[in-house]
Amino acid sequence: MSTPPAERKPLPFVANFAAGAIAGISEILTFYPLDVVKTRMQLETGKTKHGVLGSFKTIIKEEGFGRLYRGLVPPLLMEAPKRATKFAANDFWGKQFLTLSGEKKMTQNLAIATGCAAGATESFVVVPFELVKIKLQDKSSTFKGPMDVVSQVIKKEGLLGLYAGMEATMWRHFWWNGGYFGCIFQVRALLPKPESNKARLTNDLIAGTIGGLVGTAINTPFDVVKSRIQGASKVPGVVPKYNWTYPALVTIFREEGAAALYKGFVPKVMRLAPGGGVLLLVVEFTLNIFRQALGPPYI
Repeated sequence: MSTPPAERKPLPFVANFAAGAIAGISEILTFYPLDVVKTRMQLETGKTKHGVLGSFKTIIKEEGFGRLYRGLVPPLLMEAPKRATKFAANDFWGKQFLTLSGEKKMTQNLAIATGCAAGATESFVVVPFELVKIKLQDKSSTFKGPMDVVSQVIKKEGLLGLYAGMEATMWRHFWWNGGYFGCIFQVRALLPKPESNKARLTNDLIAGTIGGLVGTAINTPFDVVKSRIQGASKVPGVVPKYNWTYPALVTIFREEGAAALYKGFVPKVMRLAPGGGVLLLVVEFTLNIFRQALGPPYI
């Protein structure tokens, strides 16, 4: 016999952490080549020479199919703690904001605030992994592998060099998570109330996909800046062209036009829209398994 939803006990932190980790790894293994194409397009200054299909063809023709998976190790190592932190932090901040606001149930504004706070929390985990990934995905990269990137960055810039682009990464995750979780809340409210587990999972897939699309539309300019900052090589005594997020947004807009702020948007949305759906679907499916295994009062 299941416990009424209002009386159902929240799952422990470890269950949310594990569900987020499993979902993250599932998503990255499915959509990683699109991330490589997205990074290449964002690092390219001036007018984009190739579209998504053209980029795929060029990479395979000039560098081989395996290049589409270059830099996969850092994201794989990152995705478990990243996604786990995302959903665990969202759960944590959601409870905090509910307590502070005095609300009994989650509202649209609280969902957005919770997502933004979770995104900022998540960014602290991912920066070094993102930097290594960008360095390896760059077409001009001569690094032998992830550890070669780490050792050379530390040697030239010190340990803090691994956190280049921290501020841009924080804004990227702040806005994506706010759009993603805020949109999920609204879409779920608009969809018909599920009468079965299959209908609930379908709703989660739809809500997650739309949330991924909205989050991507909001945060792409910040992702472009992050890629530019992390992809650049620092020269001693020279101020980097791209340093802080909002001034960099203005620089790119002024020199390359508004469209440049959305470079890589197509492969990014092709990954993160369905990826957001897969992410939420796997998380909810995994959490449901935990509830069934633990039984009342979690079920």
